[in-house]
Amino acid sequence: MSLLKFKRLPKHIGIIPDGNRRWAQSKGFAKEAGYEFGLEPGLQLYDLCVKLGVKELTFYGFTQDNTKRPSAQRKAFQKACTDAVKMLSQKDASLLVIGNAASPLFPPELKVYTKRQVFGKDLIKINFLVNYGWKWDLYSALQTSSFNQTNPVKAIASSEVSRIDLIIRWGGRRRLSGFLPIQSIYSDFYIVEDMWPDFKPDHFYEALAWYDCQDTTLGG
Repeated sequence: MSLLKFKRLPKHIGIIPDGNRRWAQSKGFAKEAGYEFGLEPGLQLYDLCVKLGVKELTFYGFTQDNTKRPSAQRKAFQKACTDAVKMLSQKDASLLVIGNAASPLFPPELKVYTKRQVFGKDLIKINFLVNYGWKWDLYSALQTSSFNQTNPVKAIASSEVSRIDLIIRWGGRRRLSGFLPIQSIYSDFYIVEDMWPDFKPDHFYEALAWYDCQDTTLGG
């Protein structure tokens, strides 16, 4: 499917890369083995977004709720997120990691990325949610002196992340799972039935073609 067939592209795309554990089980692996197979799809998606001219991309890494999972799974997705950010730092992008970095469950190697870091030609903004929680995000606004009721969005922890035009979720689940509740308020939501490790470029192209036909009045 060619870029020329798209009348418009989303400026900002959110990615929920679900299905890693179910994919691993279907292959006869332990659940925690699935996360490392999600690394290559992330790089493929980066390349596609840069080629198409998408301006901003946000990946859902892991949430504070996810850390309640068994230790082996927790360590596996912490490592996968750390590896993913390091791999993307070798690309032409600006990287920002958003999550509760004060928690011992936040990978210490990623603390440097809690302030946006620019690499290479800076062809795309990439946000990575790590140890993220929607309550943590919103509660941060109440704890800062910059909070004001006329523009509270500027005070949330994820204030650097722009409004999301399109959210794509792999793995067949039809829920946001706490994904950036402020930025996703007017997002279109596309579901891919296949698991994230089975990513194919056509999944992405089909989501863009679907988005191309949607109403974007934002309630107006």
